[in-house]
Amino acid sequence: MESLWNGEMPYKNDSFIEDGETSHRMPTITAYPSKSSCAVIIFPGGGYAMRAEHEGKGYAEWFNSIGVTAFVVDYRVAPYKHPAELTDAMRAVKYVRAFADRYGVVKDKIAVMGSSAGGHLAASVSVHYDKDFYTATDNIDRESCRPDATILCYPVIDMYEYRHDGSRANLIGDRPFDSDKTFMSLYNHVTVNTPPAFIWHTAEDSVVPCENSLLYAEALSKYHVPFELHIYPEGHHGLGLADEVPHTAQWSAALKSWLEDIKFI
Repeated sequence: MESLWNGEMPYKNDSFIEDGETSHRMPTITAYPSKSSCAVIIFPGGGYAMRAEHEGKGYAEWFNSIGVTAFVVDYRVAPYKHPAELTDAMRAVKYVRAFADRYGVVKDKIAVMGSSAGGHLAASVSVHYDKDFYTATDNIDRESCRPDATILCYPVIDMYEYRHDGSRANLIGDRPFDSDKTFMSLYNHVTVNTPPAFIWHTAEDSVVPCENSLLYAEALSKYHVPFELHIYPEGHHGLGLADEVPHTAQWSAALKSWLEDIKFI
């Protein structure tokens, strides 16, 4: 585990740090090395209030099992608000590129992955990578933060009709401006340069409706960005690897096949 930031951290608020609450700790990145030349950066879910271990370490260990290097990011959450979370995600991609040689990773084979609110963060850096939210703090920040692929597991995408109230409140406040909701409704910002994506969701998800994934997939289709989408019939929100729902658990095998198909692994 290493600190994500060296020295000055954008949007730092000392009152949120070292107060005994894990949700407020300084952001870190933890490597799970493998022998592959590709890497996946994982943002666990948790409604922008916490980070779920099974959607972080659990995924990283699965990636190791198929020979892929993984990184789990302990990004800032509430009481921090946007853009602190997104700057952490941007920094994580830059960090892995900056230290690619250390981990044996090729700089153009770096994917981001997230579940639920973590999926929103992964999609955020995938569509907003070209925005300037902070001034470069060191040489790491000279690297590009555009991911080469995006993996979304039952993601939060919409801040309007299909929103997750907790994620929206924790990220942009209880009474966000319409401009905030539009900026964070990520289907609005897909372009021809958005990275290809693998997306899965369940039709039974009552916490984050599958329409979130459908909206993102529709936007990718509009701009002819390659994607693969799976909507499984069964399973509650937050399944992770979904071992308890055998049919839905096929998503990980489908992901491996997709990564092979796009020549990522």
